[in-house]
Parts: sequence; structure tokens; C-alpha cells
Amino acid sequence: MANKTHRIGIIGGSGLYNIEGFKNQRWRTVKTPFGSPSDQLLTGTLSNREVVFLPRHGRGHCIMPSELNYRANIWAMKKLGVEWIISVSAVGSLQKRYRPCDIVLIDQFLDRTKQSAQHTFFGDGIVGHIAFADPICEELRQLLLKSAKRKKARVHNGGTYVNMEGPAFSTRAESLTNHKLKYDVIGMTNLGEAKCAREAEIAYATMAMITDYDCWKADEEHVTVEMVVENLNRNAATAKQVLIDVINRIPEASADWPCHSALENAIMTDKKLWPAKTKKELGPILAKYL
Repeated sequence: MANKTHRIGIIGGSGLYNIEGFKNQRWRTVKTPFGSPSDQLLTGTLSNREVVFLPRHGRGHCIMPSELNYRANIWAMKKLGVEWIISVSAVGSLQKRYRPCDIVLIDQFLDRTKQSAQHTFFGDGIVGHIAFADPICEELRQLLLKSAKRKKARVHNGGTYVNMEGPAFSTRAESLTNHKLKYDVIGMTNLGEAKCAREAEIAYATMAMITDYDCWKADEEHVTVEMVVENLNRNAATAKQVLIDVINRIPEASADWPCHSALENAIMTDKKLWPAKTKKELGPILAKYL
């Protein structure tokens, strides 16, 4: 697959690639300098667009959130020519207005992980500081909002995603604190993806799919795996409809959205000082700056 084709990436649960009309499917192994991605990447066409799908936790759900190799996942997407990534993610609701099976199109993150070193491609001799005040690609988020409304999904425009590390769900004290601070949803995976995608100059947006009320809501059963899986299956049907609709509305030519030039003024290290090994490892990401 040549990089000149402008592809759309989808990261989500393994059930999502069973979308009607997803043709010419081929599982591809991509080796990266950061280790193995979560799984092989599934390429194909959907609505006459080139699509690359990655099961976030691997087929069969074998990888914990804290074990995800964000750099390898995003590097592999970049290598295959992906310019837009839509993340479909299960989250817990931190506010009453977000009900199970609703979609929240988040626009902010709060980092409660201990893994920030794994959320960047920089280091080893090249220093970069991306702008991340607005961590979600607004252009892609708005396209998702319009598609969700067209499909009559229960969708909410904007919200803050608290990224906890897991794998345990929240304590009640943690959940109540996040609720009282008026954050919107909680999950375990999307911040690392968003940071690496921004550094890779890939437009990234999240469809946060509500599965539960975490455990802050006293009149609701606290979150369990059984509850999450049941609502995940319900959410998958809605997510597929939205994905099919939005894919037709993403630009066919290479986009010039702000996210696609995120590195333009971000790298502080003089190019003459870039170590050869690091420069080679970041080849797909730094290509237009070499």
C-alpha cells in the first residue's frame, strides 16, 4: 500500500470490522521500531474509501489498557497512509444526562495515567512539543456530530474524558470526585492515542460510547464486565451506522486541517543534530520535514 492514498483509520472493538460493505479485506502485519501493534491491521474499502481498522485490544480482547502500545499502533497507521483516525471507545458516564448507549463526542482529556513517557514519539535526541490545548480534531469531530444526528443517535456535543489507567474500574470515592468536578466520561485508552496521533499529524476524534454509570450513581448498579459487554454490543450497531455515514464525508484528497501540520513549529532540536537512528525510526512521521 503506497502512502499517497489517503486512508481513514478506525480503532475500536473487534466487532466493528464486521460492517456490511467492508470489502477487499486483508490483514496486514506491520513491524514498527516501537514493537508490535495490538494486532495485524485490517485494510479494505468501505463506501469506496480506503480504510484501515485496528482492534485496540487485539482480536479476542487479549491486551489490557495499560499494556497498549500506543506508539506502535499509531506508527503503523501512519505507515499505511492513514490521515484520519476515528476512535470508537467504551466509556463510563460521570453525569446523569449521559445514559448507556449514548454517544459523547468529547473535546477534552484529563490525564490520570502514569504512562506519559509512552504517549510520545519524541526523545532519544529529538525534542518536540506539540500544541495540545485542543486535543481532538474539531473538523473530524463536527463531521461525526452531523453523521450521528443523521442516524438519529443520542449524541452529545463535547465533553471531558478522564483517562484513568485501570485495569480495575474506579473506586466509589474516585468516581464521586470526578462526578462532582463535572467531568463527563471516564475511560482507559484514548489519551495515548490522541497524543501520538497529533505528533504523527493524523486527525483524531473519539466516539465515546456510554456503557455504564461508573459507580458514582447510588441508584444504579455499579459497573461490571457483564454490563459493559452487553451495552458494547448494543453500541456497536449504532457505531457502524455512524461510521458508514461519516466516511463518505471525510475529504477524499489529502486534508490541510491544522492537525495535519502539527509538527511544523513543534520540533526544537536542530535538524543537523537529529541522531540517525531516531530519525530513521520516526521516518513516516518526520518524512515531510527531512
